[in-house]
Amino acid sequence: MKELTTEDIDNISIGASVLGSGGGGDPKVGRLVAKHMIEKYGPVSLISIDELKDDQYVVPISGMGAPTVSLEKLPSEIELTNPLQTLEKAFGKKADVVIPIEIGGLNSLYPIAGAAKLGLPILDADAIGRAFPEAQMETFHLHGLEPKKVAVADEKGNTALLTPIDAYWSEYMSRALTVQMGGLASVSDYFLPGKDVKGAVVNGSLTLAKEIGELLSHQEDYDDVFDALLDKLNGFELYDGKVVGVTRETKRGFNFGKAEIEGLNKYAGQKFSIEFQNENLVAKQGNEIMASVPDLIIALDIESGFPVTSERLQYGSRVKVVSFPCDPQWRTQIGIKTAGPRYFGYDVDYVPVEKLQGKED
Repeated sequence: MKELTTEDIDNISIGASVLGSGGGGDPKVGRLVAKHMIEKYGPVSLISIDELKDDQYVVPISGMGAPTVSLEKLPSEIELTNPLQTLEKAFGKKADVVIPIEIGGLNSLYPIAGAAKLGLPILDADAIGRAFPEAQMETFHLHGLEPKKVAVADEKGNTALLTPIDAYWSEYMSRALTVQMGGLASVSDYFLPGKDVKGAVVNGSLTLAKEIGELLSHQEDYDDVFDALLDKLNGFELYDGKVVGVTRETKRGFNFGKAEIEGLNKYAGQKFSIEFQNENLVAKQGNEIMASVPDLIIALDIESGFPVTSERLQYGSRVKVVSFPCDPQWRTQIGIKTAGPRYFGYDVDYVPVEKLQGKED
């Protein structure tokens, strides 16, 4: 167990934006909220999966909605904690540990902020290993753990308690409420004992995010920071390019869009694109897919090396687009069915990025 420092928060926000694959919310917003809550209520302890007891109850705190909305609609304190406290009343038990539902710039830090106010530790794990746009896209679902009750809250104090029949209905119902709550809401969708959490999450994800943030914050320690990042995450460079057009639409509680990119450096003269639904879904050269969900696709600023989230992509952005293999849990049959390219409407089968890049062992 260790206490998270403000420097840890800074590094987690950077690293989580890499692991968020373009989504998971704006890191600046999450960083400011987490730091404020720690300054007001005190430090948050980070515990490992090995320290989690079988009879401790673990509850996620997450933001749901379109990341563009989070740039203008900051959460209130009650929005962060009302969902968890609503589930406590519904189950008649106290939560012992908070967990991030995913790793993303905002959704790794909202639960830290909520944990600070509640005086609870946070688990060094999450239920995705990256960010995904829909609620059923969680490792809990892959392991047959469905949400029994779901609480959704807004910044005004409105709170709803749902009883979905499965994770898909959790998504449908929560998303509809989120749209009515202004396009962004706070959600707690599981109330699980530690014995069920072990083996059904991605372990060490907050520590990994912190280490990535440290790497990008100390670029002077590396000959090539991009190579260092690719080595750390077993990743692949897809291309360098300049964004020459972005179409973006907020609808149904998501950001949908596409960035058109002209190749730079050794990729000059080539045409590329990234398509996203909150998170980056596919990277293409022309019509050829170079990487796809559930693998991670990230745009990194060529000058700074820092990640550029999908809502921050704009005309003139110069980016290096890279891809990293997803957690093995997403390469199972149910994982690909839940979050592979066909689920998002692409008429192609999932192919691991290392095979697409001709680097499969």
